[in-house]
Amino acid sequence: MYDVSRLSGVSIATVSRTFSDPSRVRDATRQKVFEAAEILHYSPNAIARAMARQRTDKIAFLICKKDATILDEFYARICESIMRRAIQSDRQLVISTAADWAQAAGTAQNKQVEGVILGGSAQAEMVSEFQSKHIAVVLVNNRMPGFDLPSVVSDEYGGVRLAVEHLLHRGHRRIAMIAGRFSPYIVGERYNAFLHVMREHGADTGARNIAMCDPTIESATQAALDLLGQADRPTAVFGANDVIAAGALKATRRLGLKVPEDVAVVGFDDSTICGMVEPELTSVHINCRRIGELGVDRLHALLNGEECPQVTTVPAELRVRGSS
Repeated sequence: MYDVSRLSGVSIATVSRTFSDPSRVRDATRQKVFEAAEILHYSPNAIARAMARQRTDKIAFLICKKDATILDEFYARICESIMRRAIQSDRQLVISTAADWAQAAGTAQNKQVEGVILGGSAQAEMVSEFQSKHIAVVLVNNRMPGFDLPSVVSDEYGGVRLAVEHLLHRGHRRIAMIAGRFSPYIVGERYNAFLHVMREHGADTGARNIAMCDPTIESATQAALDLLGQADRPTAVFGANDVIAAGALKATRRLGLKVPEDVAVVGFDDSTICGMVEPELTSVHINCRRIGELGVDRLHALLNGEECPQVTTVPAELRVRGSS
């Protein structure tokens, strides 16, 4: 800091203020300090800065999903953008699953965290514990009734509408839905949206056209076999995620049906599976990058005592491919 002060021609106090509270420093002075710091490869010491400000600038991203790992594809995409945004905001980031975090409860690492982003189906007990310790909480891909928490979610209803209306416009009237046993929020949003859009268009929403399964290829394949084995079978299948849709594609092959000529299939999430199956899978794209960025922005606002919207919805879009 002394070297930066000498090179930029300003006081050590001004150098410190430039990094800790740049809005209080004039533009020209701030530019001199930053240029000198870049020449000298200087960056403020995070530990010393935290001690001075009585803040750690450490946040965490926890994946709240049964049997999840940090390699889970959907949350890995969100995590990548959270990492980038955290670096831009000069915050340290801890990444974990909720299960691993709970096992490590009370460790020094947990105590140092100022805020957490919870991805997926967070447990009320965990949220309450964070709040009792005055740790800021933001939800992504989830909403929790009863808690006053900022949430960043994809437009689930809009995404389902895009998928269903795409199939309706292709002439399908008997459209089946295979719903997965995901988090209550995701299951409810996608299932209710499907029923609403189908009824809005006067299409059949009978129980024989709706199935529930575990979010695995095997379970989805069996559910699709049951639906497509009916005498008056559906002409299209909407899978509540891409794994389920891939199971539906597998079932069509077993039954000797052609896709999309005999049965059209649409998924949700736009994961890497879409390009791995044949024909390639039409799917609803979720902007995971934007969800992660906004999650960090909302947490940053909370930590700075700023106003924060209760719900932030990120638009979805349909990626049409050969399966429909």
